[in-house]
Amino acid sequence: MNCPQKVRHYLGAFFMERKVKYNYEFKLHCVEEVLNKNRSKGSVAQEQEISKTNLGRWINFYLKYGKEGLLSRKNQNYSSDFKLKVIRTIDQKCLSLSQACLFFNIPNDGIILAWQRQFKNHGAPGLVQKPKGKPISMTYKRAKKKSDKPLTREEELLLENESLRAQVAYLKKLQALIQAEEAEQNKRHKP
Repeated sequence: MNCPQKVRHYLGAFFMERKVKYNYEFKLHCVEEVLNKNRSKGSVAQEQEISKTNLGRWINFYLKYGKEGLLSRKNQNYSSDFKLKVIRTIDQKCLSLSQACLFFNIPNDGIILAWQRQFKNHGAPGLVQKPKGKPISMTYKRAKKKSDKPLTREEELLLENESLRAQVAYLKKLQALIQAEEAEQNKRHKP
């Protein structure tokens, strides 16, 4: 979309514009414009078509961590102990999300929001990193049908086995959902 940042901001909700990733050089240039050339955050943000919030965050990270504070941090994994420490520190010290990000060197507050939501819904166990991708138990080898010939007894048994495994996995998942719902209802009814 080729329009000013403010218009993109308002239209973004309708068009679900993809979040822009800014490279290190661009961030450094913007930060140096404010810090070294004494320009205002507003003027630099408007000229570069970025939000003042992002620019302010970049400046804060630069002032606290130097140039390394502007580097991209992709796929960073945090331990459940660290997540719990962040959540507890926010509560104890009454930190805002942006203050907590700066204090713990976390790139954005959405990460902490997700942790808080997980902690609220599931407690400390909800903060444990879950493996990504399809569970191994859910991968089944499907018997390949090579031609129009009737299936052999072995192929029929493999298909039946696959179907039964899928049914068992479905029933286990259904049971887990029912138990979770019952536990949630019990929590609500207890004083």
